[in-house]
Amino acid sequence: MPEKIKIIKEPPKTYNPVDYEDGIYAKWEKSGFFNPDNLKGRPYSIMMPPPNVTGVLHLGHALENSLMDIMARYQRMNGKKVLLLPGTDHAAVATQAKVEKLLVEQGLKNPRQEFGREKLLEKIREYAEDSKATILKQIRKMGTSCDWSRLAYTFDEPRGRAVYQVFIKMYRDGLIYRGKRVVNWSVKGQSTCSDDELVHVERPAKLYTFKYSKDFPMAIATTRPETKLGDTAVAVNPKDERYKKYIGQIFTVEAGSVEPLKIKIIADENVEMDFGTGAVGVTPAHSMVDFEMYEKQKSAGQPIDLIQVIDQHGKMTSAAGKNYAGLTVLEAREKFVDWLKKEGLLEKEEDIRQNVGTSDRFGDAVEVLPMTQWFVDVNKKIRVKNKSLKDLMREAVTVGHNNNPEQKIKITPERFEKVYLNWIDNLRDWCVSRQIWWGHRIPVWYKGEEIYVGAEAPVSDGWKQDEDTLDTWFSSGLWTFSTLGWPEKTKDLKTFHPTNWMQMG
Repeated sequence: MPEKIKIIKEPPKTYNPVDYEDGIYAKWEKSGFFNPDNLKGRPYSIMMPPPNVTGVLHLGHALENSLMDIMARYQRMNGKKVLLLPGTDHAAVATQAKVEKLLVEQGLKNPRQEFGREKLLEKIREYAEDSKATILKQIRKMGTSCDWSRLAYTFDEPRGRAVYQVFIKMYRDGLIYRGKRVVNWSVKGQSTCSDDELVHVERPAKLYTFKYSKDFPMAIATTRPETKLGDTAVAVNPKDERYKKYIGQIFTVEAGSVEPLKIKIIADENVEMDFGTGAVGVTPAHSMVDFEMYEKQKSAGQPIDLIQVIDQHGKMTSAAGKNYAGLTVLEAREKFVDWLKKEGLLEKEEDIRQNVGTSDRFGDAVEVLPMTQWFVDVNKKIRVKNKSLKDLMREAVTVGHNNNPEQKIKITPERFEKVYLNWIDNLRDWCVSRQIWWGHRIPVWYKGEEIYVGAEAPVSDGWKQDEDTLDTWFSSGLWTFSTLGWPEKTKDLKTFHPTNWMQMG
């Protein structure tokens, strides 16, 4: 019998992933090994940082997912019960800004006014769901070995429950409050934004050195002369021999504002004697740093005034005086500088480079404005622990939870630990209210002077819910435990919390 000839099929010239990868991933999923309930060994958990539903995943996400998947597979091969939990983030400001931009490109002038709350939310929800579906397909395409049975979304019902529970608890513990402070305000987006949402852009600017009046004892320098119509103090270093004798004195100056300005000379050790004139004009209503000086003076029983000269639309207020009211900030700047020149008060005008804080989502230079908003108090001592949120955030990295080195968070590379601690040390109270519609609506109702805080609306009539929504980070900040069923005492929470590793590429 002659031997049978084996015919070897020639391999394809090019690799076509469609022929193989979907089938391989389907087999992986069917195996059940992505679900830790089917595994034994010590628990190991990775919570996927949820990508924003503002579009599709990019190369950074691909790298991030690859690293998470490598770690998850490596730990499984080491005999661990691994949970890699997938999810997406509703990304409040980012998603609404994106949809509004698309609607404007389609011909709408002002989507909020033209659509109203419910119709605009419907449009945003459609976009978010479409984007979310694409993102989840992409995660599968990359072969990420995550447990799809535990898929989560920052805007789904279980995560919403967790958000309201934390808000209510923090409010009752005095860690969340409603108050009037200066905030970052996007004129274009008509919403507040946190310090961490600012993108600092270097731009050309002019530095103006001038005196408030001919008999004023010192000159000041500023890049924003229009805000000087709201100055209420000049800060000098208490060790500066040039100005020591003036500390505590009040000078009344006519600067064109609605009333003569009463400028008090105050001492502040943070003023650099060698920078500029060594004297700093203080505008508490339009500067984070100056507002802190205002608070410090108030606490010391030596208050200074707060005068708002710019409004929410980027126009000068009536407090700036009739010559400036209604002008844009740039128009007011030009007019005020002309006035300084005519009065012989402008000493110097220099071209410089300046870092300007801009809104990361709307792109405009933010204004600092005094507004009544909701804040997280980062300095208030928590009753049980006698420590502030800042203290706890610092300890988590330096000494570990309850001073246990085994429960210390390790930041890799190590140099970023200094960045983290510097961020903590300079943390201000966090403004968590946003003037947009996409997001968790603040669980607060008002009736006259009464305030009700709760997950559900009050049963009696006459209550109106707060119009604002919560900063998206308020929900994604709970991600590592809200995804495991918190506030319920679930088996997942007991097994997989705290997280072992997070990849924040």
